[in-house]
Parts: sequence; C-alpha cells; structure tokens
Amino acid sequence: MSNSIADIRRDYARAALNEAELHPDPLEQFRRWFAEALEAAVQEPNAMTLATATPDGRPSARVVLLKGVDDRGLLFYTSYDSRKGRELEANPHAALVFFWPELERQVRVTGIVRKLPPDESYAYFRTRPVGSRLAAWASRQSEPIPNRAALEARLAEVRERFPGEEIPLPPHWGGYVVEPESIEFWQGRPSRLHDRLRYDRRPDGGWTITRLSP
Repeated sequence: MSNSIADIRRDYARAALNEAELHPDPLEQFRRWFAEALEAAVQEPNAMTLATATPDGRPSARVVLLKGVDDRGLLFYTSYDSRKGRELEANPHAALVFFWPELERQVRVTGIVRKLPPDESYAYFRTRPVGSRLAAWASRQSEPIPNRAALEARLAEVRERFPGEEIPLPPHWGGYVVEPESIEFWQGRPSRLHDRLRYDRRPDGGWTITRLSP
C-alpha cells in the first residue's frame, strides 16, 4: 500500500442527482438530504464547516454544529466574543460546508448571518446539558489562557456561582441564523464527473437552479 497522500482516492458511484428530483425550495431539499443522512447513520451529520472573514478578506474556518433549520435559514449557537463572533460582527457574510462521505454528498451554503433574538437563544440554551451551560460561562472563547488548570478553576467558580440547574443565558452567548443566498448540492459520481446543482436566490425571493460543471 502506498503511503503517498497523492495516491489516496475514492471513486463515487452511489447515486446521481437530477434536476427533476429537486424540491423547488433549497431548504426543503436540505431537510430531505439531512433526513437521509440521519437514516444512513452518518456520524455527526450536523457538523458543518463555518467560514468567516475579516472586512479585509482574511478568512478563518472551523467546524460547528447545526442546531436547527427553518424558513429563515440554518441555525447555530456560539460565543459572540469568539473569533467567529467578532468576524461576523464586522463582516456578516459567511459560508457553510456539510460533507457526508457515507452518502458521497456535500452541501455548500453562502449567505448573510444575523443574530437570533435573545429569547430564542435562551430557549435553546435551557435545553443544553448543565455542564454545557456552565462551560458557556466559564470559557472566554478564543482568548489565550495560561494552562488547563486556569480553565478548570474558572469552571469551579462558575459552578459555585450557579449551583442549581437554573443558569441564566450569558450576555456574550447566543444564536445565529445563516440566511442563504446560494445553496449547492453535490453528489459524487464516477471519474470525478460529479453532479453539482446550485440554487441562487432571485430578487423576488424565489430561486434559480443551475447545473455546474464538476
């Protein structure tokens, strides 16, 4: 077996993607694919790469978890003071990528990101495990810390401050919705001749579907 990275490859032949199969609403199409990812037991199907950028175009990316889909777009939660939060505050344009290798599928989303209302963020926050809620208070996300012990000491302070299960929403933590301007559905095909179908939002709010060359 070769150890060369360049020799790592896989041919995709599981399925095809045709225009006639698509739902006219890309968010409904996403729900369909997401349901199929759940049925196929894809590991963490809600894991998505979130790419943000500074106003002068310096990008950064990380994996976060999708926590909802509604008519507005795709929802996730994080610290507003994190690097991604600061970048979204300065430049609300972002991109998402889902990759489901078991289905040989990828979904790419670009759009505008807006904060969710505080009451909506709190409603979700209350559903999180107690440890996760305490961690949202304890972690100053993306800020340097001297060592692990400092983080654990901070968590102990927070646990003492909030000894029960009624933990308030941190002022620096909440939700975002990615309002899509384009969504591309990618289905792997043999010989790298993949199917790529992209929805682009029209000025009237409808969608145009375009097939892209692989």
